[in-house]
Amino acid sequence: MPKLYEYFGLIILFYSMEHKPIHVHGRYQGTESKAEIVFENGKFKEIVVREVEGKKPLKINHMKKFLKLVEIYRDDIVRKWIDFFIYNVEITPEKITKKL
Repeated sequence: MPKLYEYFGLIILFYSMEHKPIHVHGRYQGTESKAEIVFENGKFKEIVVREVEGKKPLKINHMKKFLKLVEIYRDDIVRKWIDFFIYNVEITPEKITKKL
């Protein structure tokens, strides 16, 4: 389960046995949601946030941070998805210390 980012206690990660579409999970103190990065005809279309089965969703203030982070780091997340799931490259987590 590679961790991608840590942002003021919010953890952004992939599960190692995941599936398409490209998505990341956001965790904060026992809550969790996921954000799918949707492409249509090879072009970015939207980010769709979904609940994770069996988990309480992120609270609204953490959901806003999660969505903003995914929007800003979208291209980097896609590169990391390809590196990890296609090329089997280890991911080095980043700690984000500046407000987005």
